[in-house]
Amino acid sequence: MSDLEKIEEQVHEEVQEQVQEEMLTKKSKPRNFIKSFSGMVAAGVVGSVLTMTVVPHTDVFQKLYEPVQAQEEVATNKEKEVNIVPTSTSTSNSGNSIADIVEKSSAAIVGIVNMQQQSNPFSRSTEAVESGSGSGVIFKKSGNEAYIVTNNHVIEGASEIEISLHTGEKTTAELIGADALTDLAVLKIDSKYADTVLEFGDSSSLRAGEQVLAIGNPLGLEFSRTVTQGIISAVDRDIAVSTSAGEWELNVIQTDAAINPGNSGGALMNTQGQVIGINSLKISESGVEGLGFAIPSNDVVPIVNEIIQTGKISRPYLGVSLASLEEIPQQYLQSLPQDVKGGAVVTYVDPNSAAGQAGISVQDVIVAINDQEVTTTNDLRKYLYTELNVGDEVELKIYSGSEVKKVKVKLTSNIPTS
Repeated sequence: MSDLEKIEEQVHEEVQEQVQEEMLTKKSKPRNFIKSFSGMVAAGVVGSVLTMTVVPHTDVFQKLYEPVQAQEEVATNKEKEVNIVPTSTSTSNSGNSIADIVEKSSAAIVGIVNMQQQSNPFSRSTEAVESGSGSGVIFKKSGNEAYIVTNNHVIEGASEIEISLHTGEKTTAELIGADALTDLAVLKIDSKYADTVLEFGDSSSLRAGEQVLAIGNPLGLEFSRTVTQGIISAVDRDIAVSTSAGEWELNVIQTDAAINPGNSGGALMNTQGQVIGINSLKISESGVEGLGFAIPSNDVVPIVNEIIQTGKISRPYLGVSLASLEEIPQQYLQSLPQDVKGGAVVTYVDPNSAAGQAGISVQDVIVAINDQEVTTTNDLRKYLYTELNVGDEVELKIYSGSEVKKVKVKLTSNIPTS
């Protein structure tokens, strides 16, 4: 070792000892300024040489960085997700009245106005006019963003979505995504408008007879944050609904708490102030009272999480448009055997889809999927979306005129890959 190298090593060791001593004592001992400065400069030169030599030729920092980056990504994904909070571990309402719960929760209930473009015959231009209104629930706040869940039918077709807050302020929301079949949508606003966020309770633990509260905006914003009280009338009801994505059987909670037009998208809450359902519909036939329905929170949470992550809901895609056999005039099905009383009639085939590649044609009648009988389009859709996944291979039993055949199809996703 040369004399210069020995000097540099000695200076470097002295500086290291001084730094360690200062870190331990948090006090700087008096020393000669010129000597200390010279030593630090010399150590800096040596340190710089080492750094410039090592970094370009080693992956040590990359190896250290990758686990940290992976942990950050996992943490970010977890942070984005909303979870069910078990009722048993949530704060009890003992000592809190219903009025206390409502007062605390109401700030998270918003009014939603669906604005749509309409032509003005006088000015020959278009303008945004109110097309309908409903309710929503602020359920998540993250950084500068706050998220609202509502019904798809509340915001469907909107060119602009206006939010009315408990303070009387109004703002515009961004549509993150919506799902017609489950009648759910997620909106985003600035977090400065979100004073209160409600958590989701466990709807699977509900029993008939439990007390619930419904909060929303019946008949418009004039009656904003109206509270009604009732009980759980039944759980796990299936209600047939018509959506823009087709016929569907919606799993719902039945309640006798008053739900009126404008309540759609509002909260059905337990007596701990947790959201256990999103109010969605009621039966309004003459002479019928107390039949309101809400989408269970355990069904809501995975949908809103997927919408926040991707903006859409991924489902198996067959690639056909369908109509139930009873909806098709008999003249188009004259060659169909008389003993075929039900099925899903193919009205359109996407030529690039799995169905198109499998040779399925318009006017084919699907009567079974994986040996499960299909009598209506809803039978096929429900089995497809609840029992199968993207990538599964299914077997369809089909009538092409009087000929019966079985066709195997590999399901793709309804979300095209970019």
